[in-house]
Amino acid sequence: MKKLNFGLAISALFILVGCGASRDYTPPADASGEQIFSTACTECHKPLSPNVAMILSEKVANKEALIKKFQSGSMRMPAFKNIQGEAADRLADYILTNSQVK
Repeated sequence: MKKLNFGLAISALFILVGCGASRDYTPPADASGEQIFSTACTECHKPLSPNVAMILSEKVANKEALIKKFQSGSMRMPAFKNIQGEAADRLADYILTNSQVK
């Protein structure tokens, strides 16, 4: 039983570490915000409906905060440092347009 609990604890640790890591994804130059979201974000952020990509807190419901969040990551979210410039603007615009604020 102790071996099983130890194995589960190690598995959980690897999953948590993987979520906080950096991702090397670089969007194509002409990728839309929706395409970037679909490729980079939907592994963890499943759209809630066809018209609602995410539910945002008021803290990140602005373009600058969103860009900082996906470029820097957090404990549970990987950093997407290669989403820069116009691609970052398109992704942030897509998220803001297609999300609800709680």
